[in-house]
Amino acid sequence: MPIRVYIPTPYRELTAGLGHVTADGETIKALIIDLDRRYPGIRERICENGAVRQHVNVFVNGLEMRSLQNEATPLQEGDEVAFIPALAGG
Repeated sequence: MPIRVYIPTPYRELTAGLGHVTADGETIKALIIDLDRRYPGIRERICENGAVRQHVNVFVNGLEMRSLQNEATPLQEGDEVAFIPALAGG
C-alpha cells in the first residue's frame, strides 16, 4: 500500500535528493521502518529510542500525528505523510 512521503531538505541526502518518495506501512511506525529499509539512516534522523523525536513533526494528510494516535496512527493507500523537523535559529 504505497504512501506518498514528503522528505524535507535536511533528510534528502538520504534519499538521493528526492523530495517525495513512496513507502509502505499500516501505521506511522511501520512506515518509518519501511522508509529506513529503502533509505538507510532515515529512521535515526526521525526517531530516538523507538519514538519520533520531539522536534520532528509528522503530518498525515495535514494533521499532526500527535493530535491523532502518535506512531500508531493508521495509514491508508493514497495518504500523504510529511516529516518536518523544527528549525532553530535567531
